[in-house]
Amino acid sequence: MTDLLKSSLNRRTVLQAAAVGAVGINPALRAAVYAQGSDAPEKKEVRIGFIPLTDCASVVMASVLGFDQKHGVKIIPSKEASWAGVRDKLVNGELDFAHVLYGLVYGVHLGTAGPKKDMAVLMTLNNNGQAITLSKKIADKGAVDGASLAKLMVLEKREYTFAQTFPTGTHAMWLYYWLAANGINPMKDAKVIVVPPPQMVANMRVGNMDGFCVGEPWGHRAIMDGIGITAVTTQDIWKDHPEKVLGTTADFVKKYPNTARAVTAAILEAGKWIDASLQNKMKMAETIAEKSYVNTSVDVINQRILGRYQNGLGKTWDDPNHMKFYNDGVVNFPYLSDGMWFLTQHKRWGLIKDHPDYLAVAKQINRIDIYKQAATASKTPVPRDVMRTSKLIDGVVWDGKDPKKYADSFKVHA
Repeated sequence: MTDLLKSSLNRRTVLQAAAVGAVGINPALRAAVYAQGSDAPEKKEVRIGFIPLTDCASVVMASVLGFDQKHGVKIIPSKEASWAGVRDKLVNGELDFAHVLYGLVYGVHLGTAGPKKDMAVLMTLNNNGQAITLSKKIADKGAVDGASLAKLMVLEKREYTFAQTFPTGTHAMWLYYWLAANGINPMKDAKVIVVPPPQMVANMRVGNMDGFCVGEPWGHRAIMDGIGITAVTTQDIWKDHPEKVLGTTADFVKKYPNTARAVTAAILEAGKWIDASLQNKMKMAETIAEKSYVNTSVDVINQRILGRYQNGLGKTWDDPNHMKFYNDGVVNFPYLSDGMWFLTQHKRWGLIKDHPDYLAVAKQINRIDIYKQAATASKTPVPRDVMRTSKLIDGVVWDGKDPKKYADSFKVHA
């Protein structure tokens, strides 16, 4: 037993004994004393919003497999239609938590993504597993990767349209970063539109866009339907990049800290279960393919979740850097540098006018204190450093040490 746990138990025992021993104590006061001494979740049932994407899996499986009940809560997964809808329901309290875009949480916190409200990131849900898809029409003209797309856009001048899922979200940032790395300014050389993830394939089918960035299984769905090709995976843009997070409001964490810890611990255990074996991954794919979740065929999900990729042009490969939900706990820690990176890109693309205090904002949002408690409860290892270093597709290294300099260093910007 840890010293922390002993201290907690001793404190609880003293408080409860005092409550019991107090003759004639007000029942409401006694209840309050008990609550103060308890680490039980304050709210027993929680609604967690999700978008129909493969990376909602740890939230869904935490509910389906009962990891939530193990930690004293009941998760009600709530299927949502768009990221804007998720944002609105988080802000107004209709949802307690959400499987949500990292950059959406930061955008709401700073007021650059609609209504401004103090927000919280409790954990990263997954790394990797998104893709940029180009339409079969332009692929047939030779645009199959970034360099050939840039060449086609010069040779055949017209308005090229690309879609992402939310203005400050991850898919927007992967799309912009990749286009810019290939000399295409997404703000000047192309038209960028917002389309909810489940609607991407249908919109490409009718010719509304030349390319899109979205989470799986919709990249693979476009290939199976014969309307698109994978130009690049997001893990090729940034290996082990942060993707979706477990997000909530700062008010919720303040009011229900034990609930926040319990839900985080349950989802950590679900992620650990998914990554534990191929059999578990297959079971997960079967579950989330159901109509109430992603609503697609199992074979659209289960290939890329196992790292089996094809690009729609005859190339196949096994990718060890496919979507991960736990990876021995490496995935889930809410690194401050991850949150700060999104802010640097928001500044790069003119979504925020001035440099924020990058580190201070990340410390406000990324609740490492809650995460560490949940990690203890779920026996998840915690990294020593709150920052990490990564090299992205253009060879530029991000380590969080000088975010202002980094944000201003890009030749292609808004």
